Amino acid sequence: MFRDVVDFIKSARERDPAACSALCVLLCYPGLKALLFHRVAHALWQAGLRLPGRMVSQWGRFFTGIEIHPGATIGRGLFVDHGMGLVIGETAEVGDNCTLYQGITLGGTGKERGKRHPTLEDNVTVGAGAQVLGNIRIGRGSYIGANSVVVKDVPAEATVVGVPGRVVRIGGERVAVSLQHDRLPDPIIERLAELQQEIERVERELQERAANKRKNGS
Repeated sequence: MFRDVVDFIKSARERDPAACSALCVLLCYPGLKALLFHRVAHALWQAGLRLPGRMVSQWGRFFTGIEIHPGATIGRGLFVDHGMGLVIGETAEVGDNCTLYQGITLGGTGKERGKRHPTLEDNVTVGAGAQVLGNIRIGRGSYIGANSVVVKDVPAEATVVGVPGRVVRIGGERVAVSLQHDRLPDPIIERLAELQQEIERVERELQERAANKRKNGS
């Protein structure tokens, strides 16, 4: 758990400009407290002490507003920014060095049993309010835009936005590195712009044909 504290403080100092000091992160960041509660709850869950594990996780939810099921698997270097309303389901897996914001759900899609929650590979960032649902895999280094709803697998180094979530970028410069939520591409606006360009092209062709017809007729 000491390693978790060190990793979280390091992650916060690297990814959050508001992290003014290690002491500030240690005392004021609910994500760190939620992670420590989860480590205890997960150990109890793994030891077969299901009820105590659930109780500890509920204590963590009460104190932090972050609900992580004791059965979930959380890697190293997780950074939870704000975190209020974050829900991580029982069979979810979160890789190393992931970043999660507030209002996120890593949940299921129904009453299915077995592996029913998403798997986040290493270095994944999930924006505020996003819903990642079902037994799907989010590839390494991907970025899920704020308020997106993702129900299908996402390849590595991809950017996903919209409802339902659409992959709008694969490879290249990772949006997740800069965390610039305001610069996420909008696939609907981009498509409308493409349609507008197509309409303008057709109008130009019609005007040229009409001009040629008048010229030939004269």
